[in-house]
Amino acid sequence: MPDTLVTSLMRVLISVTDKAGVPEFARGLVELGADLISTGGTARLLRENGVPVRDVSEVTGFPEMLDGRVKTMHPKITGAILAVRENAQHAASLREHGIEPIDMVVVNLYQFEKIAAHPDASLEDLIENIDIGGPTMIRSAAKNWQDVAIVTSPSDYQSILDELRANGKLTLSRETKWKLAKQAFQTTARYDRAISARLAEVGNGAEVMPPVLDIRTPRRMSLRYGENPHQHAALYASGATGIAGAEQLHGKKLSYNNLVDLDACWQLVCEFSNPAAAIIKHTNPAGCAEDSSLVEAYRKALECDPISAYGGVIGLNRQIDEETAAGLARLFVEAIAAPAYSVAALNILQAKKNLRLIRVTPSNDAMVVRSISGGYVAQTPDRAVFDRATCEVKTKRAPTSEEWPALEFAWKVVKHVKSNAIVYARAGQTVAVGAGQMSRVDSVNIGAMKAQLPLEGTVVASDAYFPFADGLEQAVKNGATALIQPGGSVKDEEVIAAADRLGVAMVFTGVRHFRH
Repeated sequence: MPDTLVTSLMRVLISVTDKAGVPEFARGLVELGADLISTGGTARLLRENGVPVRDVSEVTGFPEMLDGRVKTMHPKITGAILAVRENAQHAASLREHGIEPIDMVVVNLYQFEKIAAHPDASLEDLIENIDIGGPTMIRSAAKNWQDVAIVTSPSDYQSILDELRANGKLTLSRETKWKLAKQAFQTTARYDRAISARLAEVGNGAEVMPPVLDIRTPRRMSLRYGENPHQHAALYASGATGIAGAEQLHGKKLSYNNLVDLDACWQLVCEFSNPAAAIIKHTNPAGCAEDSSLVEAYRKALECDPISAYGGVIGLNRQIDEETAAGLARLFVEAIAAPAYSVAALNILQAKKNLRLIRVTPSNDAMVVRSISGGYVAQTPDRAVFDRATCEVKTKRAPTSEEWPALEFAWKVVKHVKSNAIVYARAGQTVAVGAGQMSRVDSVNIGAMKAQLPLEGTVVASDAYFPFADGLEQAVKNGATALIQPGGSVKDEEVIAAADRLGVAMVFTGVRHFRH
């Protein structure tokens, strides 16, 4: 007797929850000469499609039991998968116990994540949809990857058949089996994480943040470098929404800084229900506007600070039309993000060889995560929206009918400016922006210093309270007639008194919009 396992017949175990493409795949294997073993519903489906198959119970000599909970956990299955073909002791053990080696395992798992997505799923339903035998077979086959091919995704069926047919024999290359094994371990890791994360929510009470922060996302692309050429970088994403999942339609490869800036402009334009445009430079708005037409929104956004707009990125919340594209094409920008582009717009913009064009599907992220040395900080997104009904007019003079829409617009924009943040605005248009200063009054002054448009008659939004009256006084001196801020300073009364003395209106929102 030989001291190693050599077989001319490929034995394939198929046990899947997602049965898409399985009959066709199985038929292709049989046509190549494979012997199929299967379980329950999968075996029934194959027979209904005329594919010859043996039941697992026929192989093990033991029936499925416990409502299908126990099917494949048997030495004649796990031993057949785990046996190393070139190991003489393994070969002897299989012969002694009459076990036929299994050469390919085709498995996908109970759809736990589908059940877990229902917020009202009971603990009993969650537990019942935890697969046991499937992960065991996947891990066993992946561990013995040199001898056993492990197939966990229907997307691999056709390429596997193509390779087997091209080889002219029932064997896959070592490279293919290694690739499949790595995918298999990723599958079980993802499955276990989904179970752990969902069960952690059970009995978590009113706590919103998860007890364990589990971040595991595939690398979508390597980037040329990070913020600076000496830093390595990559983009990681698993979905098709937001900037991370956006589709690039044209232009050079995206950079780290492009992606960060594109995210800033996309988040800003998503604040508006009307057509809106935002021009971002180093994550801060160089201009933002909304209007009844997209081209006018872009024109007004550019008017705020055309010097800083040079070399920036632009976000728009509507399909880009031909007229808007013509305006965009006249400015040098690094990248543009929009939900769609007309054919005419693409023809215009694609004439600029290096301009990156990104098509974005809105996302609904549940959490914002940032790395710090030694760990992460996480928070829910800032989804607080302007509500005039909850605002408090703190001054003797209330805002006018012209000032109220300007205040609302400014409040939406200041939420997306790095703190300390000051925005001078008119209804639908930023006039000047002061961002990222250590002193709020410095942000007031820098905004005025950078202004390209008249400040007289503007309103001012402050992302946090004015700690002293000096910031308000300087804003009024620069031309502001109304202000909006959260309030909450120990010196609120002094600031209110200064506003009354200067005859301006001031509104408290009770909501802070720090952005670090």
